[in-house]
Amino acid sequence: MPCPYPRRPAVSTDHSEQIQQIEDLAARGIDVVRIIYPDLMGADRGRDILLHHLPNATGHGLAFCRAIYHTDALGEHSDIPGGLDAGMPDITVRPDLSTLVPLPWEPGVAWCIGDARDPATGLPAPESPRDLLRRVTAALTAEGLVPVVGPELEYVLLDPDPGSPTGWRRYADAPGNVYTVGRKGDPDGHLLRTLRHLHGLGIGATGGNREYDSGQFEINLDHSEALDAADRAFRFKVAVKELARAEGRLATFMAKPLNDGGGSGFHLHISLVDTDGRNVFDAPEQPSGLSVAARHAVAGLLAHAPALAALFNPTVNSYKRFGPDTTAPWLIDWGLDHRGAMVRIPPERGGGSRLEMRLGDATANPYLAIAGLVAAVGLGIRSAAEPPTSTGGYGYDPANAPKLPTSLGEALDALEADVELTEVLGRPFVDAFLIFKRDELARFERHVTDWEFRQYAQLI
Repeated sequence: MPCPYPRRPAVSTDHSEQIQQIEDLAARGIDVVRIIYPDLMGADRGRDILLHHLPNATGHGLAFCRAIYHTDALGEHSDIPGGLDAGMPDITVRPDLSTLVPLPWEPGVAWCIGDARDPATGLPAPESPRDLLRRVTAALTAEGLVPVVGPELEYVLLDPDPGSPTGWRRYADAPGNVYTVGRKGDPDGHLLRTLRHLHGLGIGATGGNREYDSGQFEINLDHSEALDAADRAFRFKVAVKELARAEGRLATFMAKPLNDGGGSGFHLHISLVDTDGRNVFDAPEQPSGLSVAARHAVAGLLAHAPALAALFNPTVNSYKRFGPDTTAPWLIDWGLDHRGAMVRIPPERGGGSRLEMRLGDATANPYLAIAGLVAAVGLGIRSAAEPPTSTGGYGYDPANAPKLPTSLGEALDALEADVELTEVLGRPFVDAFLIFKRDELARFERHVTDWEFRQYAQLI
C-alpha cells in the first residue's frame, strides 16, 4: 500500500528564504496565518497571526499556557503536575511550515499545525499528542518498518432546535437513506459542499456518503504515513466542524450523540512498509494471504485492546456506543472481512493488505489513537505473539472472546496496568492522560443527569 501523501519537506529557516515565503503568500492574497495544535482531547487550540509576524513565530514561537493541555471542553482544569502546581507556565508553539495551506473557505488565511515545546529545554511538551506519535513511530521506523494508516471518520450533523432539551435536532431526519448520496438524504447539499472544500484543503479526502443514521455522514481519507494520517484526520475534524458552523449547524463527533440513534466510529486501517516499499503484511503463500508479521500485529492489538480502549474510546459517552448487534466491536477478537470483529482483515491482498482496527469512536484524538495502534502493532511483532483462531459467523457471543472494557473507568485502569504499552507511550504522557480523564470521570459521576430526575423525582 504506497503512501500517496508523503510528508512534505521541512521549510528552510533561512531568513532570506522566509522573506521569500512571506512575499509568495502575500502575492496569493494571504495576510493571516492560523496556527493550531491538538490538545489532549484532540481539539484544536491556536492563534491567528498577521503574516508579517510569521518569522518571529517561527523563530521564537507563540506562548500558550501549558495548562491548556489540562483543560476540558467547559474550561475546567485538572491538577496535573507542571500546570497549576507550577504556576501555570508557558509552552511555545512554533508553526510547522511544511503543513501550511490556504483555507479554501476563508480567503486570505493560510492554515498550519504547530509543535509545542518547553521553552526552558526546547524539548517537546510532555503532553504533546503530535510528538508522542512521532516518538512511537520512530521506534518502529528504526526497525525498518514504516506504518501506513488510512483513517475513516463518521459524524452527525445537527440543526438548531431551541425547543429540544439539547437545543439541537438531527439534520435531514428521514429514515432509510443508508449509504445514499444526493438530496434525498442530504436536502441542503451539505456533503458536496464539504467534500469540495476538503479537496481544496488537500487532506486526501476521496469521497463520502450518508451513513446509517439520519444526519450521519462518513467522508473517507486516503492512506499515508502515520504522522501525516493523524495530521489529516485532525484537520478533517476541525474543518468539518468549522464548515458546519458556517451553515449554522453543529457537526458532532460524539460517540453516541442521541439516544434514538447509533454511534459514530473512527476506524483505522494500518499496514507496514519495509525499506524497499514492500507491504510486509502480504504473503500469498501463507494461509489467508497474511504474513507472519501480520499475524503478530493482530496478536499485539488483541493483547493490548483493554488499554487501547482508553485512547480509542476516551469519553464517558464512548461506552454507550458498544453492545451486541451495534456493528461496533464488543469483544476482543479478529476476523477475515468480518465487520463484527474488533480487528477486521479487509479482503484486498498484495499492496492493499492491511488490518482494520474498528475499536475507535469519533471522539478519539487521532494522534493518540494512531500512537496506540502503532505501539500495539510493534509490541506484537517484537514478541512474535500468535493470535487465537479468527472469529466467524455471529460476532457478539461473549462465550467466544473476552469483552472489551464497558466503561471509561475500566479502560483507564487497563491502560495504567498495561506496563508494556505504557513504556512505549511514555510514563509522563500516560500519567497526565490518566489524571485528566479520571478527573473528567469524577465530575461526571457527581453530575445529576436529566435521566435521573425523570426516573426518580416524582415516583420516589
